[in-house]
Parts: sequence; C-alpha cells; structure tokens
Amino acid sequence: MKMFKHVSQVFLQRAALWLVASVVLLAGALQTAQAQTALEIVITEGQDSARPIAIVPFQFRGEGESPYDFAEIVAADLRRSGRFGPVSRNQLPGTPGKDADIEDYAAWGRLGVEALLVGEVSRLSDGRYQVTYELIDPLRGQITGGSAQALVDGRLIDSNDHIIEGRSSVVSEPQFRQYSHRISDVVYEALTGERGAFLTRIAYIYVDFDAENPYHLMVSDYDGYNERVLLRSPEPLMSPTWSPDGNKLAYVSFENGRPEIFMQDIYTTSREKLTSFPGINGSPAWSPDGRRMAMVLSKDGAPNIYVMDIESRRLEQITDHWRIDTEPSWTPDGQSLTFTSERGGRAQVYRVDLNSKQIRRVTFEGEANLGGVVTPDGNGLVVVHRANGRFHIGRQDFPSGNLQVLTETSLDESPSVAPNGSMIIYSTTHRDKQVLALVSMDGRFRARLPSREGEVKAPAWSPFL
Repeated sequence: MKMFKHVSQVFLQRAALWLVASVVLLAGALQTAQAQTALEIVITEGQDSARPIAIVPFQFRGEGESPYDFAEIVAADLRRSGRFGPVSRNQLPGTPGKDADIEDYAAWGRLGVEALLVGEVSRLSDGRYQVTYELIDPLRGQITGGSAQALVDGRLIDSNDHIIEGRSSVVSEPQFRQYSHRISDVVYEALTGERGAFLTRIAYIYVDFDAENPYHLMVSDYDGYNERVLLRSPEPLMSPTWSPDGNKLAYVSFENGRPEIFMQDIYTTSREKLTSFPGINGSPAWSPDGRRMAMVLSKDGAPNIYVMDIESRRLEQITDHWRIDTEPSWTPDGQSLTFTSERGGRAQVYRVDLNSKQIRRVTFEGEANLGGVVTPDGNGLVVVHRANGRFHIGRQDFPSGNLQVLTETSLDESPSVAPNGSMIIYSTTHRDKQVLALVSMDGRFRARLPSREGEVKAPAWSPFL
C-alpha cells in the first residue's frame, strides 16, 4: 500500500490531476512568517570529508557589542555546502580582524586550515555599517612572512599574494543576513572556482493538516529563513517552478474545481492564469530564456507535453502518444526537453529535440526512472530511481549513461538542483512525515530540513539572484 501511495504521488498524481477538486483562498498580500524559520537544516552525513577552514568572528570597531555575527552565518553556509568544515571557535589561536593583526601564521597552519576569513565592522555616522573582510592563505602567509614582493615596472612592491580575497561594503542592518550570504558566495567561489548559491531561495509546499487552509505555497531563503506565504488553500497545490529571473513562480492550483496552471509574481503577488483546459493541466517548467513554458495537458486525449509561448499563449504540442507523458525539464540550451513516459511499459526518462521532434530514451537502469531534471551544466540528469522496490535520488551522466544512487532515505521524490549544480533538494519521508532533504551532487554530503509542524514537499530551488 505504501509503495502504491508513493507511485501515485511521484507519477500518477502529477498526470491525473483531475481527480481532485477544490476551492482556494488567495492571500491578498505577501505575508511574513513567524520570527523563527519553519525549516532547520540538520546535517546527517558528510562532514568527515569536508575541507577545514577558519571563520574568525568579525571585530566590531566601536562602542558596545557587535550588531551582528556575520561569521556565524558564513560558517553555517560553508558547512551546509558539504565542501567545508569550519573549525570550532574555541580552537582558534586568536581573533584577528584583519591580516595585519596576524602575528603567527604558523599557529593557523597547525590547525590544518586551507584558509581563514577575518573581518571588521564599523558604524558610520549615517547609521549604516562598513563591513571589511579578507580571505587569507595561512601557509602562503607563513612562507612570505605576510608580505610577498613582486617586480612591477622595474620596482619591487608588496603584492600580499597570501590574501586570496579582500572586500569592503557599506550595508544597513536589514541587509546583514543577505550580506553574510554574499560573503559566503565570495569565499566559496574563491576556494572552489564555482559560483556560490547561498543568495538563493527555495519554494515549496507546506501542509498543516490542522489549519483551515492546510496547503501553503511558501518561499524562503535557501536555509529556511525569511519564510513567506504566497498562497493559502484548503486543497492541494503542486509543482512550483521558478522563472529564470527569480521574480515569478508557476504552479498548479485546484481553486476552480480543476487543475489550472498559474503564474505569480513573488513580490507584488499579482498572478495570471495560464491554462484551464479540460482534464490535466500540470507540471509547468519555464524555459531558460523565460519566454516559454513546458507543461502537461490532456485536452486532446492522453497526457502529452506541450510548450506555450507565454506572451502570445500559443501552444505547440511536442509529444503525441497514447501513454502518459509528464514531468518536462529543459536542457540549458533550450533546444530539448526531457520528460517521463510510460510508453515503454514502465516510467522512464526520454529526451525530445524541439526542432526535429525526435525522441530517444535516456534512462535504462533499474525498475523505473522518473522526475528527471537536467543539471545546470547539461552534463547530467537527476532522477528518482526505483530499484528493488525502493525510490532514491540518482544522478546519470551524459553521455556515458552511468547512474549513481545518491540517497538512502525513504520514498524520495521531486528533486530540484541548485543553480551552481552542487546540491540537490528533494522531498522524502522521515518518521512518517514528508520533509525536505539535501544531498550533494557526489552523494557524500546529506542533510535534512524538517518542519516544526506539518509536512513539506515539492521543493524548487531558485536561479541565482
């Protein structure tokens, strides 16, 4: 029974949306959630392989206490990435605010850290704050004594090449948390060569079965903070997906007694109805250029993949098969779609070229593969992989076809990939509740985002903001 329930949630529910009828109440304005986040990231596996780094508490150059702990947020971000393991503060040999304050680079080198982040915060006369930080290579600092000379135009100058990054900005108090995530992005990119994704958001469906309107369309920072309600409904909401500019969400709602696809601005809360055809209207997916939307419609018979030009509302039918085709996902170049289909007997992922309409099957391992999402670099496919009756998140490489199972949790579904391709957020079951979970693209780091109350599902990671 549990297996049947999961299959219906992952595949048939998204295809047979007409089974549910409902009435929904639209929130008149964007509503701020409770002071604490409803989601809390709990790391469950993977810190042993993380790269050590030192995040030093920023020094406040003023009277009284520091207005914010920037280092705490940065350390949490880097730890949650799965790539770094910040050492505990009680292990730090000092609390320098800038590179010039470091007297003994060897002491930091003995910690085994590959870099240390130091910073200073100063209050300005207009009430804003100057935040300055430096990312330092302690080994290089130890070798050069904190200053390296280079020959430039025939003159020897101090190059300070042990300082990997150094920046300064003026920020106001409401920007503190956002700026902390920005620092995390800078550090992450400097040390990995990949763009950080800490200044991103997630959308998801939160279900509180004790509420009068139990279904909520939510938006929050990637770590669950700054949570907001976009929509409240007494009936299910499904399949949120972000526009490429991060300003809108498309989703499926049942407010008029049938599944309909809506597009909603997350700032103004204004929205438009995109489809309300007889039968299925489901699985919206924005094209990379934001001008088109792939979707599943059954208005002409069986559920098939269509693409809509958003401005003109013109529809183009992409697939035409008597079995269920669903869950479209765009390739980064916007020239192809992957989708889930039962045309081969069991659910597998196929790929269709939008110009030639040629279709080929791309998944073969296991009993079934569904919910395919193409990675941002176009070199892989994240799927819900069924083997031995169990559903897990897997990653298949292009063009080799090699598939790696990434998760060990229970009844995994609805994967969504971070815009830098480093992490996957997905829905799973923990203690008989639907929760969100994270897994790194290599499967070595895992975390869980349980809700304080109720259940959370259908996550969607935003683009870079």
